[in-house]
Amino acid sequence: MNKTVVIDIVGLSTSVIGEYMPFLSDYVKRKNLIRLKPMLPAVTTSVQSTYLTGKWPAETGIVGNGWYDRIDCEIKFWKQSNKLVNGEKIWEAARKEDPSFTCSKMFWWYNMYSSADYAVTPRPNYLADGRKMPDCYSHPAGLRDILQEKLGQFPLFQFWGPGANIKSTEWIADASMITDDLYNPTLTLIYLPHLDYCLQKFGPDFTKISKELTEIDEVLRKLVDFYEKKSAKVILLSEYGIAPVKHPLHLNRLFREHGLLGIREERGLELLDPGASKAFVVADHQVAHVYINDPSVKNQVISLLQEVKGVELILDKEQQAEHHINHERSGDLVLMADEDSWFTYYFWLDDEKAPDYARCVDIHKKPGYDPVEMFMSSKLRAGYKLLKKKAGFRYVMDVIPLDASLIKGSHGRTGALPEYQPVLISDYKHTVDSIPATKVYDVIMSALRG
Repeated sequence: MNKTVVIDIVGLSTSVIGEYMPFLSDYVKRKNLIRLKPMLPAVTTSVQSTYLTGKWPAETGIVGNGWYDRIDCEIKFWKQSNKLVNGEKIWEAARKEDPSFTCSKMFWWYNMYSSADYAVTPRPNYLADGRKMPDCYSHPAGLRDILQEKLGQFPLFQFWGPGANIKSTEWIADASMITDDLYNPTLTLIYLPHLDYCLQKFGPDFTKISKELTEIDEVLRKLVDFYEKKSAKVILLSEYGIAPVKHPLHLNRLFREHGLLGIREERGLELLDPGASKAFVVADHQVAHVYINDPSVKNQVISLLQEVKGVELILDKEQQAEHHINHERSGDLVLMADEDSWFTYYFWLDDEKAPDYARCVDIHKKPGYDPVEMFMSSKLRAGYKLLKKKAGFRYVMDVIPLDASLIKGSHGRTGALPEYQPVLISDYKHTVDSIPATKVYDVIMSALRG
């Protein structure tokens, strides 16, 4: 099989390919660019799972970046085990055709305990005293030590949160090239998150994101040059484009006002208790899952949602099947926002009673996705917290604001305008303007087979 690399440039769409990305702009002229029809939901883990299996979320079971576990009665986001993804993976199918085939999976999601030959993914160390130390997980285990010896500690706090910047993307790119030199895998999958940060914070506003566009362009130039010198087939793609938004929708607050949420108070702060709720919302960008524990309130829930300006689609299980998202993990209802709106997880009515994790970067405890984690409420407060850390005191890095109006870009819906749709750039010649996400699998496999 042909040596192939698939580089996932998060948030890339034709809306940002231009003067601030000179390498990519020139590269596109020499290759073939096709738009990818946004699937539901157009979010990281769902789209990646579809690309790598050729199956829809209804088949893979990856109905979002997180969902409600009806057995544990817990909302779980950003899990890591590849065993959560149903279906044969592309490297498993390729290995059947060519026993010498190998795959390197560099930071694509669900990257632990898979059958890929080589893998690296974010994995902090959680210490007994409550500290979270930057680190990553690898297979084979020794690969992590080789990479961190050459590149330094994986910059976890530059990978997500208010400190997110180009350093994490550069680390991933460099680690991918080192791994390639070590093992020469047939297929390499590389995840470059950099544009996700600025585009969600500011939307496609070139007065604020031009620096980030130039930074990711330089990383792409380096990677493409490296792999072309190795005669690899190069595929550039994105999972979604990011479109401008104006209106955050706080549906859990609406449900609470109508007595549907179960709320517990601990140490004067409030916690959402999903197992004790009649109905609640798991928010994920421009898509949300509504789980209904008490069937008697279903009609009430639908009536409430129908009155919310900004909710474009309300899909029951039968309608979910039409959008290929009907699965035991999906909500009793799946919602899609309109083009100007997105969903928050917020459930408190008084900021003084917001849970402690609300003001922290805590992707696992929050019962929904929180893009506001990319902002910092006060650099002075953050500096004070870091001084406490250096002095050896216990501390909580509670520096995240509670203002959802800060977010100017989002994704997840199916009806994005063409300029905000994800793209695929390769040698592959298409006879149509766009293809569904399930066909990306075929494009990758065609590159491998030649």
